[in-house]
Amino acid sequence: MDRKVVVLSNWMNEKQKGKILQTAEDCGFTCLFFNNEPEAKAENVLADAEVVFGFAPETAAGSTSLKWLCLPSAGADVFVKPGAIRSEETILTNSSGAYGATLAEHMVMQTLMLLRRMPEFQEGIRRREWLPPREQASVKDSRVTVLGTGDIGGCYARRIRGFEPEQIVGVNRSGKCTDPAFDRILPWTKLDEILPETDILAMSLPGTPETAGILSAERIALLPETAYVINVGRGSAIDEAALSKALNEGRLAGAALDVMQHEPLPKEDPLWETKNVILTPHVAGNMTIPFTKNRAVEMFCEDLENYAAGRPMKYLVNRKLGY
Repeated sequence: MDRKVVVLSNWMNEKQKGKILQTAEDCGFTCLFFNNEPEAKAENVLADAEVVFGFAPETAAGSTSLKWLCLPSAGADVFVKPGAIRSEETILTNSSGAYGATLAEHMVMQTLMLLRRMPEFQEGIRRREWLPPREQASVKDSRVTVLGTGDIGGCYARRIRGFEPEQIVGVNRSGKCTDPAFDRILPWTKLDEILPETDILAMSLPGTPETAGILSAERIALLPETAYVINVGRGSAIDEAALSKALNEGRLAGAALDVMQHEPLPKEDPLWETKNVILTPHVAGNMTIPFTKNRAVEMFCEDLENYAAGRPMKYLVNRKLGY
C-alpha cells in the first residue's frame, strides 16, 4: 500500500505545492492536494492517509491510520483537548515560527494607532472635521511588557525596539528566554509586580488552561491609567468584561484586540461600544503574507524529511503544555 500524504490547503500556489510534492516523492510518499477536509473526505482519501498537513479535526478524531498531523497554524489548542486525536501515538506538529513576522507587524500597527490616537482622527475625517492637534503617547521612553516571549513576542520586541522604549520586559511561563530583544525576563509569578510599571502590555499567549484569564480584573486594575493593552494570542487570556469596564471608566488608555473569547464577536457584545478600543476580526495572522505561506511549507517539508528518516521531529507540539 502506498504511503500517503494528504495536504489540505486553499492558500498554496503551484510553487509551494511543487516543493511539497517533490519532498514527498523523495521520501517515498504519494501526495494528494485538496482545498479542505470535506473535499478530501468526498474523494475517500483520508481514511488511509498516514500524514495530513492541514486542519482536519474529523480525521484526527476518527482515523486509525493517521500517524502524523501537521497543523498549518501556530495555535494547537483545538487538537490537544482529550479525544481530539484518536491515538496518543499520532504525532502532532504545528507551524509556530511562521507567524511571527505578520503578527508582529499587526501589533506594531495597533501600538502606533493607539498611542497616536488614530481612531479619533479617522472618525473626524469621516465626519469631515479638521481636528486640532492633541496630546499623544509615544513608544519612545515607554515601558513595554511582552506577555509571551515565543516567536510572536520576540518578533514584536525586536521591531518595537526601534522606537526606543525605556525597557522591554518579557514575561513567560518559565522566566527563561535567551532572545536579546528583551532587557529582562520574568516568570508569570512576577506578572503582578511588573504590571504597575507597564505602559504597553503586548500579549501573544497560546490558548491553554494556564493562560485562561491571566489578565484578570485584579490584574487589569494593577495597570496604570495611561497603559495600553494589545492582544493577538487568544481571547480567553483576558477578562473582557473587566477590560471593557476599565476602558469605559477611563482606568485604561486604550486596547487593541484581534482575538476575542467568542468569534465572530456577537453583535450584542459590549466590546463593540467600548471606548478607546480597536477591534480586528482575527486577521493578524492567517495565511495573509508570502513569508508565512513559504515558511509553513518549508517547516512541513523539513519535518517530512525527518519523519521519513526516523529522526526527531523539529516542530512538535507538547500536548501537555498545549503548544
